[in-house]
Amino acid sequence: MTKRPPEPSDSTRAVHAGEREHQVTDAVTTPIYQTSTFWFKNSEELRAYQEGRLTRDEYGRYGNPTWRAVERKLAALEGAEDAALFASGMCAATTTFLALLPRGGHLIVTSDCYRRTRQFCREYLSKLDVETTVIEPANPAKLADAIRSETALFFTECPTNPYLRVIDVAEAVNVCRARGVKVVIDSTFATPVNFRPLAAGADLVIHSATKYLGGHNDLLAGAVLGKREVVEPVRKALGVLGGVSDAHSAYLLLRGLKTLALRMSRHNENGLRIARWLETHAKVRRVFYPGLPSHPDHAVAQRSLHGFGGVVTFELNADFAGSCRFVDACRIPYLAPSLGGVESLIEMPALMSYWDLSAEERRALGISDSLVRLSLGIEDGDDLIADLEQAFAAI
Repeated sequence: MTKRPPEPSDSTRAVHAGEREHQVTDAVTTPIYQTSTFWFKNSEELRAYQEGRLTRDEYGRYGNPTWRAVERKLAALEGAEDAALFASGMCAATTTFLALLPRGGHLIVTSDCYRRTRQFCREYLSKLDVETTVIEPANPAKLADAIRSETALFFTECPTNPYLRVIDVAEAVNVCRARGVKVVIDSTFATPVNFRPLAAGADLVIHSATKYLGGHNDLLAGAVLGKREVVEPVRKALGVLGGVSDAHSAYLLLRGLKTLALRMSRHNENGLRIARWLETHAKVRRVFYPGLPSHPDHAVAQRSLHGFGGVVTFELNADFAGSCRFVDACRIPYLAPSLGGVESLIEMPALMSYWDLSAEERRALGISDSLVRLSLGIEDGDDLIADLEQAFAAI
């Protein structure tokens, strides 16, 4: 008679009981695969994986079923062949630069790009002898003049932050493609609902999924999307550099994406309505919003975008102290950085993002003491206007 193996101890059962066989369920939502590693049934299965005959996950830095589901959904939304998920939008951008720029290469960016992106170029890419040229946005002639034989990438946001400049991506692609330069567009402010840069010919699109894609101010994530052969070197760099998303954040992002189109409809509605209202207000000097005819890129925006987003930037007819009083008097928007969530957020760039610079340095970047960036959520538009009106009384 075969001797039965001894019953496992409490400690062994506590570790292994109920988890040796993967459960197959009919769950509607994708589970959170909260694991750092994945096991193989035997050596033959591992060999099949190593030889490329079996597609599955091995280790949490290279893949996870939860964030694979996010990548597939993002690729479908953006019209991309492939997508790579990152721990943040900044990580997505920096990893892309490191993966695609050779030592001694040349990068072109626009002056209205996110400050930390330009800081990375200046302080870190320079250590790799990569030179960065900064040009004004939405000027194809300056883009053509800036391209050199060693230029590898042109990178810009569309729309940009904080002035919401909108470049003609298709025209930029034509200029760059003729010279062998790849075009990378940060489309965080637009989302695939309002604009798809890949359809306009861009090689890669980047998102800070922390913003509109997640939509609830409760996660950090980023993504890089495009053709598989262009995304692949970025994905390989991600596996080495390690800036991966965790499974729980991926789950939250997956949940948020399901309502993206619904939320963007309200963001677009609130943005355009309040931008028009602000432009008529006596205590507002100027409004920057691509849906307004007064915006320098309005014609391009009308031609390119399906909606203008929920971010409205404006200058007050006030000094720094008066602008602070206005922001403090707002009752609905939270005084906070970031954008794209269901809650409205408000900030003064001079006080929030550029506080460490001198007044002269801020002015050189076009950041005045009375500049306000308002990220409109999905609250009722009448309530938002009433709140802003009462806040103007504080100036």
